[in-house]
Amino acid sequence: MKLRKLLATAIAAAMLSAPVFAAKLPDGSKDNPLRVMMIPADTGTDNILEDYAPVFNGITEHYGIHFDLRVGDSYAAVVEGMCNDQADVAWYGAVTFGQAKDKCGVELLAVDVKKGESSYFSGIFVTRDSGIKTIDDLKGRGMAFGSPNSTSSFNFPVAMLIADGVDPVKDLNKVIIAGSHSASLAALAEGKVDAAAASYNSYGKAVTKGAIDPEKVKPLAKSQPIPNPPLALNRGLDADVKAKLRKAFGEIHTKISPDKIRGYGGKKVDRYDTTFEEAKVLAALGKLNEVTKQLKAEMIDKAGQR
Repeated sequence: MKLRKLLATAIAAAMLSAPVFAAKLPDGSKDNPLRVMMIPADTGTDNILEDYAPVFNGITEHYGIHFDLRVGDSYAAVVEGMCNDQADVAWYGAVTFGQAKDKCGVELLAVDVKKGESSYFSGIFVTRDSGIKTIDDLKGRGMAFGSPNSTSSFNFPVAMLIADGVDPVKDLNKVIIAGSHSASLAALAEGKVDAAAASYNSYGKAVTKGAIDPEKVKPLAKSQPIPNPPLALNRGLDADVKAKLRKAFGEIHTKISPDKIRGYGGKKVDRYDTTFEEAKVLAALGKLNEVTKQLKAEMIDKAGQR
């Protein structure tokens, strides 16, 4: 009797510890397209899907892989979408890729390449008449940032402040969490802050659109190269589907018009590198160790005190 009870207990424990398998993910067929989610970053047009749809449409035409494209409501939503098996392919920033990697083991698919480079830059921007010449001069000033999940409009600029001895909570007299690169730059242009964090791509786009006057706004500091925002795969996809995707993204630049190959910020790029080492993305994230969850929470709290 005792043995039977022990056996029943062991069986029950085994059942509780057994993995629960999710429903089979899409295979990319017309009736079961792969679900693509993209972070809501600033892009070359007013609609992120207008920038990227031609690439996915080209892959459908030449490789027979079908997609359902969506834009996430937030950076965090794209992480959760993949980790909740609501997305099969996602376009992340480096930081959100790291978050998704830690949370649910996403796999790197590709990064975009332009003129042989697979990286971009974050920056801190100020007005030319501000008298601010170094990052240390930001002490006692106000600064705008994008989303706390953004690599180049929040995390790298904060790391740059810390590296130069500026505590973003104690030393800045005002913090604005603007939510996006363009909104961060707009806060600077409107005189709400003395400095703004954004990617160099977003700064260039704002200048091109006339939202920023380069005669009045200048770069103060530039980050180290950051791996271009990666395309990632849901690790639960079938191996053959992953292989087809890597082949398609690695070759699509030879199949469609060069104007249709787009990368971060909607910029035109040459191709996608599907052999880029995932370790390089994760190494860049190592520079952000000082940008802790607690620090982000304190900055958000400070922003809410305005």
